Amino acid sequence: MTHDLHAEVDRLMDGLTADLQRLAAIPSIAFPGFPAAPVRQAHDLLVDLLREAGVEHVETIELPDTAPVIFGEIPPPTPEAPTVLLYSHYDVQPPGDESLWDSPPFEPTPIEEGGGGLRARGVADDKSNVIAHLGMLRAFDGRPPVGIKIVFEGQEEYGSPFDTYPPTDPERFACDAMVIADLGNLRPGTPTLTTGLRGAAEVTVEARTLKEPRHSGEFGGAAPDALLVLLKALATLHDVHGDVAVAGLRRDEWTGAGYTEEEFRDLAGIEADLPLLGSGTLGERLWSGPAITVIGLDAPGVEHAASAVVPYARAKLNLRFHPRQDPVEAQQHLVRHLGALKPFGVPLTVTPGDTGPGYEAATDGPAYRAARTALAHAWGTEASYIATGGSIPLVNGLAQAAPHAEVLLFGAQDNQCNLHAPNERVLFSELRATVVAMCAFVTEYAADFGTGTAGTGTAGTGTADTGTAGTGTADTGAGA
Repeated sequence: MTHDLHAEVDRLMDGLTADLQRLAAIPSIAFPGFPAAPVRQAHDLLVDLLREAGVEHVETIELPDTAPVIFGEIPPPTPEAPTVLLYSHYDVQPPGDESLWDSPPFEPTPIEEGGGGLRARGVADDKSNVIAHLGMLRAFDGRPPVGIKIVFEGQEEYGSPFDTYPPTDPERFACDAMVIADLGNLRPGTPTLTTGLRGAAEVTVEARTLKEPRHSGEFGGAAPDALLVLLKALATLHDVHGDVAVAGLRRDEWTGAGYTEEEFRDLAGIEADLPLLGSGTLGERLWSGPAITVIGLDAPGVEHAASAVVPYARAKLNLRFHPRQDPVEAQQHLVRHLGALKPFGVPLTVTPGDTGPGYEAATDGPAYRAARTALAHAWGTEASYIATGGSIPLVNGLAQAAPHAEVLLFGAQDNQCNLHAPNERVLFSELRATVVAMCAFVTEYAADFGTGTAGTGTAGTGTADTGTAGTGTADTGAGA
């Protein structure tokens, strides 16, 4: 593309925002108990939009127990040109308590924030990124300077058998680089590449002490209280500062970009007079170190509590761990820690649950060089590197299917967009810049491909050529 990318994208923005409104108005919630018809409606709309954008080969991957996956393909313009896989998802989270929304969640509503945008459920996560991919295709009239493979998933939010499908069909997903557009910027106006995803694991721990509840006046003080036993065990998971105290869980220094404490407090809704948990940088606590959260507790409720010694209590724990740590290894460290405890002499039952690997990308290949140039061109400032404590399970499946492909994670969201929360929104400035970045990326990548070695990040343990999470250095001077 020889003419100005910014001017070309400006020409397309009215149509792109109109299509985003159409897509965001569809309640495509792929959770049990919600109707399947809107999910199919969103699927059909995107198939039509892809064909209108010049994608001649569009098909649907139908798998059991999941929503349809859209797959599209544009052949490389020359045998030497690279192929880029574009990923987003068109399903959305349920809206939650609609009384907390400033407007109905599936009535896309203009906002004035940040120079203008749109409020609706799923408008940021992830329909804006679907539209950004379409914007790039339109800018090139369906003939970009690279081969394209498109994967629009329909059940990402709930979880899907598609997560493990790509390695079973590697030829379909073979590519030189992939743009996983299910993330965004550290803050509006700050172009950001996410290079690491923390892994996740679940563990359940329970205590049983009595056959049934016993009067607290008659038995309390000697009869073992299961809830006290469990609370004493849970209290060992963190030290006096709030740092995770489970041996073997990896924590590295973080030297990349990150939140200020004021930003983090605002994003998390933490009152000014309350301390944050843990020590060290926020990057270490959120991205390159572990976190253990009690996400569920089985115990008598306060409102209907009886004056009785509790015979049974159970907690479900969510562990987030370093992108490079093996998920089973990380989970076993937590299981061993809890299993070795006998609070007040009472043994615990510890049950491991699901695990999901982290991912750390290599950042020294031609795709990353092109992405840094493209993001700087789009936003007018150098790109930052961050990681995220969240997870995108499909990343590992795609990386296993195309193990030598570079994995790029960026998009139109920003960390103030309220994804999964009331009043989710996207800023048009971020959508526009993302489309420009997509266009600039495929242009730069096509020109640069073959001049360097593609990245070799591996799924599961997240091994990458840049070293440990948070310590690699980009050409822009930002820490990885």
